[in-house]
Amino acid sequence: MFDATLADTPGALQQSPSFARALEALGAPPLKLPDGTLVLRRRFGPLPVSMITRPRVTSAAGLGALAGVVPVKGPRLLSPDSPLPLQEIGALPLISPATIATLDLGPNTDALMAGLHQKWRNRLRHGLSQGLRVTRQKMPDDPGHWLLQADLVQQAARGYRSWPIPLTLAYARANPGQAKLFMAHQGKTPVAAMLILRHGSAATYHIGHTRASGRLMSAHTLLMWSVILWAKSKGMQSLDLGTIDTEDAPGLARFKLGTGAQPRKLGGTWLWWPPLTSLARPIAVIDRRMMGLG
Repeated sequence: MFDATLADTPGALQQSPSFARALEALGAPPLKLPDGTLVLRRRFGPLPVSMITRPRVTSAAGLGALAGVVPVKGPRLLSPDSPLPLQEIGALPLISPATIATLDLGPNTDALMAGLHQKWRNRLRHGLSQGLRVTRQKMPDDPGHWLLQADLVQQAARGYRSWPIPLTLAYARANPGQAKLFMAHQGKTPVAAMLILRHGSAATYHIGHTRASGRLMSAHTLLMWSVILWAKSKGMQSLDLGTIDTEDAPGLARFKLGTGAQPRKLGGTWLWWPPLTSLARPIAVIDRRMMGLG
């Protein structure tokens, strides 16, 4: 089931031992399949639901095999790491694929700088000229931390959901030194912050917020470049900048892609449940385009 061609490439945060440790610390340990794939468990009323998010498989048959060995009855929600024709295994499409931005940290620092888009590079130069002080520390175990609270406000304003605060703090506690808080300060006042989660040979942009004064000084751009240099210095292979939405959040999409990151479509979310297999197959074929399969 595990694809040997993926053995040396960084996996998604949701399939990392670091994520498993965070869930275990919260008292909600994931199921671990024989090949190491993590399966989250939820209940919708009396119905148990198993979720497999961004597993390291590259075929519909491989993901179907994983779903088949989950030792819990009930539906499976499958979210592959790339578009897969899961209608071939009788899965029913639920949510169309999101697009993420991933920065390859393999090139040297000069090449990473050259890979920045010109406007992004200009904002970086502006940020470097503002006299801001950049700090890096472990994420404090404080649910009232201003970055976490600002992110809650931001989620409500923009209509999206991120991890609950207890899970973010559990990640930091369960993985010492792997939740890094970068902050830009004007004097003693923080004007921007970014929380990065390390997992193996990769890192993921988790939360970021810039205050109005920080935006005037290009503080977020300065922090992102600081993150890139840090991740590169630690030997990480890639930086996952999360989802991009060029329609509803074009500014954020431009910011992420301006780093030289490449967009990549995920596989959407599918429902797989043997009792529905024969019914779902003809419906799923109709929705191939919805799931990025042409």
